[in-house]
Amino acid sequence: MIARIAGILESVDESSVTLAGEAGMAYEVLVPAYTGMRLGGQIGQRVELHTLCYLDSQNQGATLLPRLAGFLSPADRQFFDLFTSCKGIGNRKGLRAMALETTQIATAIAGRDAAVLQSLPEIGRRTAETIIATLHDKVDAFVGASAFAPAGNDAGKSASGRPVGIAREALDLIVQLGEDRTQAIQWIDHVMHSDEKPRDVQQLIARVYQIKSGT
Repeated sequence: MIARIAGILESVDESSVTLAGEAGMAYEVLVPAYTGMRLGGQIGQRVELHTLCYLDSQNQGATLLPRLAGFLSPADRQFFDLFTSCKGIGNRKGLRAMALETTQIATAIAGRDAAVLQSLPEIGRRTAETIIATLHDKVDAFVGASAFAPAGNDAGKSASGRPVGIAREALDLIVQLGEDRTQAIQWIDHVMHSDEKPRDVQQLIARVYQIKSGT
């Protein structure tokens, strides 16, 4: 089994990356959607992915093709194993559905937040309910101090030491303004990981809309 792969990042798209290895070899590695977004600015740089090998059925199961899926950390790979153990979520669907970071998805599962789960690609109401019922008590190791814990939850703090509720409060308000929940989480996550942390919800929302407008 290939447990880890490293190489020069040649290309990134929504579902896969291409890594250039030694002796002219290039490897296509399938990745979760959020991983592609994180790697988008690292073309030409050396990257390392923790990998999982599996067989993908084609033509109604008549053909089996080997696939290599890659993750940014061992924890992401472990969460994927757990996520795809849920009924109705195979490897392909699981990779497409992981449009948010592991901690954000795990927090939604632990908090029984079906709205966040339903905002993920290919996850409808029934699947979200199945995920919560199956995994809600199995994801504690992946939650950490996620910025999207429900408002008022003081289990963790942001990198600045600020209570984590600021991001969740901003998320609820932005969604009320008509924005897509998954896109809003991605914008907020970008702001919360920037060098200049927002002082309050209002500043966070203002920064989000600056990103949306491209300014």
